Amino acid sequence: MTAATVFQHTPETAKNFAATLREKGVDFLRFELPDLAGLSRGKTVPIDYVESYVLNGLNLYGGTVTLDTSSIPIAGTGYNEDVNFVDCLMVADPETISDVPWLANTKRVICDTKWYDGRAQLAAPRMVLKNIIAAAAAMGYGVKMGHEYEFYVVDLETRKPIYGGQPIFVTAATHRYPQMEKLLRVLQASGIDMITANSEHGPGQWELNFDALDGIAAADRAFVFKNTVKEYLRTEGLLATFMTKPYKGLSGSCSHFHVSLYDLKTGENIFLDRVNKDGMSATMQNFVQGILDHARAEQALWNPTTNCYRRIRPGIFAPSNISWGVEDRSASVRIKASKDKRQHLEVRVPSALSNPYLTAAATIAAGLLGIKNQSDLAPERAGLKENDPSFAKLPTEMHESLSALADDDALIEMLGSEFVNMYTKVKTAEMLRLRDEIPVAETNEYFDLY
Repeated sequence: MTAATVFQHTPETAKNFAATLREKGVDFLRFELPDLAGLSRGKTVPIDYVESYVLNGLNLYGGTVTLDTSSIPIAGTGYNEDVNFVDCLMVADPETISDVPWLANTKRVICDTKWYDGRAQLAAPRMVLKNIIAAAAAMGYGVKMGHEYEFYVVDLETRKPIYGGQPIFVTAATHRYPQMEKLLRVLQASGIDMITANSEHGPGQWELNFDALDGIAAADRAFVFKNTVKEYLRTEGLLATFMTKPYKGLSGSCSHFHVSLYDLKTGENIFLDRVNKDGMSATMQNFVQGILDHARAEQALWNPTTNCYRRIRPGIFAPSNISWGVEDRSASVRIKASKDKRQHLEVRVPSALSNPYLTAAATIAAGLLGIKNQSDLAPERAGLKENDPSFAKLPTEMHESLSALADDDALIEMLGSEFVNMYTKVKTAEMLRLRDEIPVAETNEYFDLY
């Protein structure tokens, strides 16, 4: 597999990096690392120390990228006790500088990580995706992609949605709250190329979409977006949650993932065939079948927590089977058949709680396997795919998807065994820890009566 690399700074690039920030009046730089869940972790550095840390790397606990959702280091991952809990180095990617508009004279930079001997941390989600993009490039393909997210906005103290009802696409709801108006402007100032914003189906639920970007930049933008939304709204007395199913009986929150391939030499959309009735090239069909062939394993990354599986239910536009369809919102893979340069596909299974780097990595890796194997796409079936009981089902429990991932040798080879070993161990431990908790619903059901 083609390997990506961590950026290598020189004394000159580090000096220029820091000098440019000084010229722009920056006082602090946030070195940020996407962890396993897509949460930003890192350190904030005064401008006087930026040049040194950019050149030499910024030390950080080496197992940070493998912490579970409660920041617990899990044994057996190869990143914690088995390497004596050593540090790693955060290496700033100069292409990822952006503003933190609600903090004075502060910017952020996204980092890759490496061990002190120079080896990249191959289990870091950003490096996993960079390696998949490199694999696509080795086949002659560039990747254009975009994430879209739904999330609930609630009062910080009561945790109740800021409005009731189901006002999907109601314009007045979109502009009812000045805090949300401010958020849209903060996102623009943060470099988020947002193209649409709207109220969603649930009370207090929103959806924001971005234009497509090339390669790692698309996932970087999604990372900045999610962390900006959460961090900024707290300053306005609100809480944004990307938890997949925060309320019983209300809409879950998803992260639809859009992707296409283009020819690195010509820039032409590889997915487009203007002769095909749906605009689908043979390569696009192979790619789609690859996603379907490995969907059970991809589910472990598309829906990475036990809560995510509460959303995978028939009839609620959260696909529960392995299917594809042209412009079919009930299918797992929806073909956006524009029949022009915008031709692409949309994977509708991932949850809002998913890590943008890993959602992209799993989907693209499976699609590339489909191309390599020239996998024939099964004919589209008529009608809503969600209503067809003959389709194979996606896993509806975390342990099922983790088992499917562990059994998928081809996908493991694409994603890297170092990453998959770490991921399955962390997610299994997280799942078992939460399984030991006693849900309130069980106490209410059994405690008094029995």
